[in-house]
Amino acid sequence: MNDAHSNKYEATLALYNTDLNDEEVKAKVARLIETKVAANDTEEIRKLLFHCIDLTTLNTTDSAESVMRFTEKVNQFEEEFGELDNVAAICVYPNFAEVVKDTLDVEGVNIACVSAGFPSSQTFIEVKVAETSLAIADGANEIDIVLSVGTFLSGDYQTVCEEIQELKAVCKEAHLKVILETGALETAANIKKASILSMYAGADFIKTSTGKQQPAATPEAAYVMCEAIKEYYDKTGIKIGFKPAGGINTVHDALVYYTLVKELLGEEWLNNKLFRLGTSRLANLLLSDIQGEVVKFF
Repeated sequence: MNDAHSNKYEATLALYNTDLNDEEVKAKVARLIETKVAANDTEEIRKLLFHCIDLTTLNTTDSAESVMRFTEKVNQFEEEFGELDNVAAICVYPNFAEVVKDTLDVEGVNIACVSAGFPSSQTFIEVKVAETSLAIADGANEIDIVLSVGTFLSGDYQTVCEEIQELKAVCKEAHLKVILETGALETAANIKKASILSMYAGADFIKTSTGKQQPAATPEAAYVMCEAIKEYYDKTGIKIGFKPAGGINTVHDALVYYTLVKELLGEEWLNNKLFRLGTSRLANLLLSDIQGEVVKFF
């Protein structure tokens, strides 16, 4: 490894407080949840949360037909729930980008693809570049990749960052979301470092988890990531988005993440340009709460 290069990444990390105590983070999060979440439990906020959903299907059994039906639901949503803003994006495997593009006929819903060796990130950089490039050519305007976690944990920050830079260059105008797989990173210090390096290397969003590994999103990981986004913004003036994903099973879970974003990043982040929720389960739960009856639309 080139020492000058590796020192560049260490020097970047040295600008931030990465010496975090897991127990302290846990205590701060518990306090925020206890004192702040209840006030955000309003219909208006539930409507916003729905508008921030990346409606996701990432199943072994997905097919062109099932993805078409999935997309049709998003088209029909406007007819059935015209008073509500639609989801933010439809998220699929890259081979289905074209199906979504050909089926989607509503404005303002993005096409997101997981790419680059999702969910493990264990493949050749050439394959990651090709997969990302093909997804974009087929209509994706958002790409969700997974950080090379093993490479990061072995301390090779140069390779990790250069890979993100290369994939961001492929994305051009398309948004690049970097999934940290926080459950595998284990410590607050690692999550903070991975957040900073991902943003430094060109991520437009940082995302907690693939949803394919446990633990997935946690409020503690979200707290550390939002703190990193805030510090990065204070130093650079660049706003990076935040996306919790995996294990968001209840409306309360979503309200917790909303609260963390509000308290740590402020009102400017409370829109679907900078805040997303990776989940499908949540869509019907939010709709049910908003409508005041059980809704099984999606």
